[in-house]
Amino acid sequence: MVLEKLGSALKNTLQKIAKSIFVDEKLINELVKDIQRALLQADVNVQLVFDLTKKIKERALKEKTASALTKKEQLINIVYEELVAFLGGEGYKIEIKEKPFKILLVGLFGSGKTTTAGKLAKFFTKRGHKVALVGLDVHRPAAMEQILQTGERVHVPVFLDKGEKDPIKIWKKFENEIKKFDVVIVDTAGRDALSKDLIEEIERVNKEVNAQENLLVISADIGQAAQKQAEQFHQSCGITGVIATKMDGTAKAGGALSACAVTKAPIKFIGVGEKADDLETFNPKGFVSRLLGMGDLEALLEKAKEAITEEEAQDLGKKFLKGEFNLIDLYEQMQAMKKMGPLNKIAEMIPGFGQLKLPKEALDVQEGKLEKWRHVMDSCTKEELEDPEQISSQRIERIAKGSGTDVKEVRELLKQYRQSKKMVKMLKGSGGDMNKLMKKFGGKLKF
Repeated sequence: MVLEKLGSALKNTLQKIAKSIFVDEKLINELVKDIQRALLQADVNVQLVFDLTKKIKERALKEKTASALTKKEQLINIVYEELVAFLGGEGYKIEIKEKPFKILLVGLFGSGKTTTAGKLAKFFTKRGHKVALVGLDVHRPAAMEQILQTGERVHVPVFLDKGEKDPIKIWKKFENEIKKFDVVIVDTAGRDALSKDLIEEIERVNKEVNAQENLLVISADIGQAAQKQAEQFHQSCGITGVIATKMDGTAKAGGALSACAVTKAPIKFIGVGEKADDLETFNPKGFVSRLLGMGDLEALLEKAKEAITEEEAQDLGKKFLKGEFNLIDLYEQMQAMKKMGPLNKIAEMIPGFGQLKLPKEALDVQEGKLEKWRHVMDSCTKEELEDPEQISSQRIERIAKGSGTDVKEVRELLKQYRQSKKMVKMLKGSGGDMNKLMKKFGGKLKF
């Protein structure tokens, strides 16, 4: 999960609110200290942390409880709203209003610009745009070959000249061909923000390309140094936004998030993995609600639209919530979800799942397992598929032999089935005070 440690810490803080009998100044002080500790451990700037928690405390002590909320809900709502404001409020979306729409990528050495160029190309291609890549990194060995391979992987053309050492000449060479595309993503050489000669070069490139978006690609693991780098690049070429890469599993990502969100360069995308699809539009509301275990319906629906039809989604949803599915339904559900991405990432987008203590094996379905499970089900009788509980040890051995799989793999499928039923029961039940609170609170927030 993105910022897993920070998310866990914040969810524990909300649990403390949910389990408390009274909302008083003592609880608010404990809450503030917990949030400070969580953000500081995520490498958020100290002064920013104190400014944020000061606002939370002032609102919690002074604001009257809204008629539609309890005191607990009001307190959680304040935490949510202040964290969203802290990370950019409504967020920013790139709209393709003119063509060709040019996006210039700049950043430090090793920040992941070329990989990000491919992700952006895939992002806009999936939305129906004709996309091209332009390689202007004339300094790094093999840079041209890397962007060429990147373009091949995401099936978009790449314009480059391996023999030319002047990025301006490369751009001018292909300027007329570039005009045929909807979106043109320009990859530049990595540089130190304080390196004078390379800064002069990016200033010339910026002036010549005249892009609608100048995006700074910044690695989340550089921590609080992100703010200084963002400011320097902004002075050099007028940064319009930031793409924070390596957001998955880094403790320092909080520094990059907060530092960029309070500069003139808001975060517009986040990289959450290494695959071409692992790029998300940065939505502070959804991001914070995911951190707090409340899900991110907007991001979930976006992924669902790309993977399955609306009818399939509704049908699977009804069966899942009824808890009356069989092995075939389970397979269809997991196949549909796999199209949307890793199950653990999808689960954190579903409201309520973040608060459940789900076993990791229930969400850990590796590539290739689904294909083996399909062979297992081909060897099951109609009765066994419809009622998996009747599958005994003897039947497991028969199914394994018939499908060419191991007994262990058959048992894994049955275990996954039972874990899924367990998940449904946990979701359908009250799940304690926290789940009741999240249900009510989720209705107040318009996710």
